[in-house]
Amino acid sequence: MNYGFFFLIFFISSLLAYFIQNIFILHKKFDDFNSRSSHSTLATRTGGIGIFATLLLISTYHYFNNIVLFDYSLFIPLGIMFTVGVYDDLYNADFKLKFLLQIIVAKIIIDQGYVITNYHGLFGFYEVPWVLAQLSTLFVFIVIINSINFIDGIDGLAITEVIKTILLIEFFSLTNSPLFILGVMVIFSLIPLYYFNFKKKRKVFLGDGGSLLLGTVISIYIFHVLGNDYTFKPVLEINKVAFSILVILYPLVDLLRVFVLRIGKGNSPFNPDQKHLHHFLLKKTKSHQSVVLIIMLINTISVFILFSVLKTVPF
Repeated sequence: MNYGFFFLIFFISSLLAYFIQNIFILHKKFDDFNSRSSHSTLATRTGGIGIFATLLLISTYHYFNNIVLFDYSLFIPLGIMFTVGVYDDLYNADFKLKFLLQIIVAKIIIDQGYVITNYHGLFGFYEVPWVLAQLSTLFVFIVIINSINFIDGIDGLAITEVIKTILLIEFFSLTNSPLFILGVMVIFSLIPLYYFNFKKKRKVFLGDGGSLLLGTVISIYIFHVLGNDYTFKPVLEINKVAFSILVILYPLVDLLRVFVLRIGKGNSPFNPDQKHLHHFLLKKTKSHQSVVLIIMLINTISVFILFSVLKTVPF
């Protein structure tokens, strides 16, 4: 890998974001304004399409030149979740259908070897039976992809959270993980979205296609961390379950908080509203950039404080 490779990803992602948005605008496929919207300008939910297309183009070129960047079979679950998200963006898919497809994708990921077979001392358990391992993986997968989807409510938050999570997992790893190149490709394909996200006019949103795609990437990363092949740097070693929670702490906290509030009011936990923490902060600051900075600052500080505490806790 070299700087040219990174620049190529950035360049392709930028071009695709621009051209795909214009195609959607031409066909009048805009993001609707409603009571839950945090924007008041023309925008399209095409960010995820540009990201996936960038990953696919780069990977296809290397695949046909017999260059292995990562396990290309991961495009099966990634592609399914991306397609589900895009369909939802365009036609508001029924939640039951999305939930069923999430289960199917989780099973595909399990069969590819990304499965939680060890609880690493959580609840006093270590190696667990295969049925429990699969059920645990299914549950964690659904939680992660929906938590990433839930925080995609303001400009820049979801993509910053994903970039932060990938960087933390790779930083704590003794060596580059097998997902390293995929992670790098995701990061450099996401960077152009900051420009398109924060534009005053003609914004490009990540969309469900993007959030479900990125949620699947993060879930695969977490399953790798919880597996036997992930090794911490000696000075950074911590319980794997605790670390997995720490790196996605904000999405998990926000998901739990919103679920409790919605259920407490007798509503479906999946019924969209503006009860998220980022919506609360947005009402106070009136700035998407400020909210992202505040959340990431608090999140990062919390991670390192909890990391220091958990280093001393035996599991």
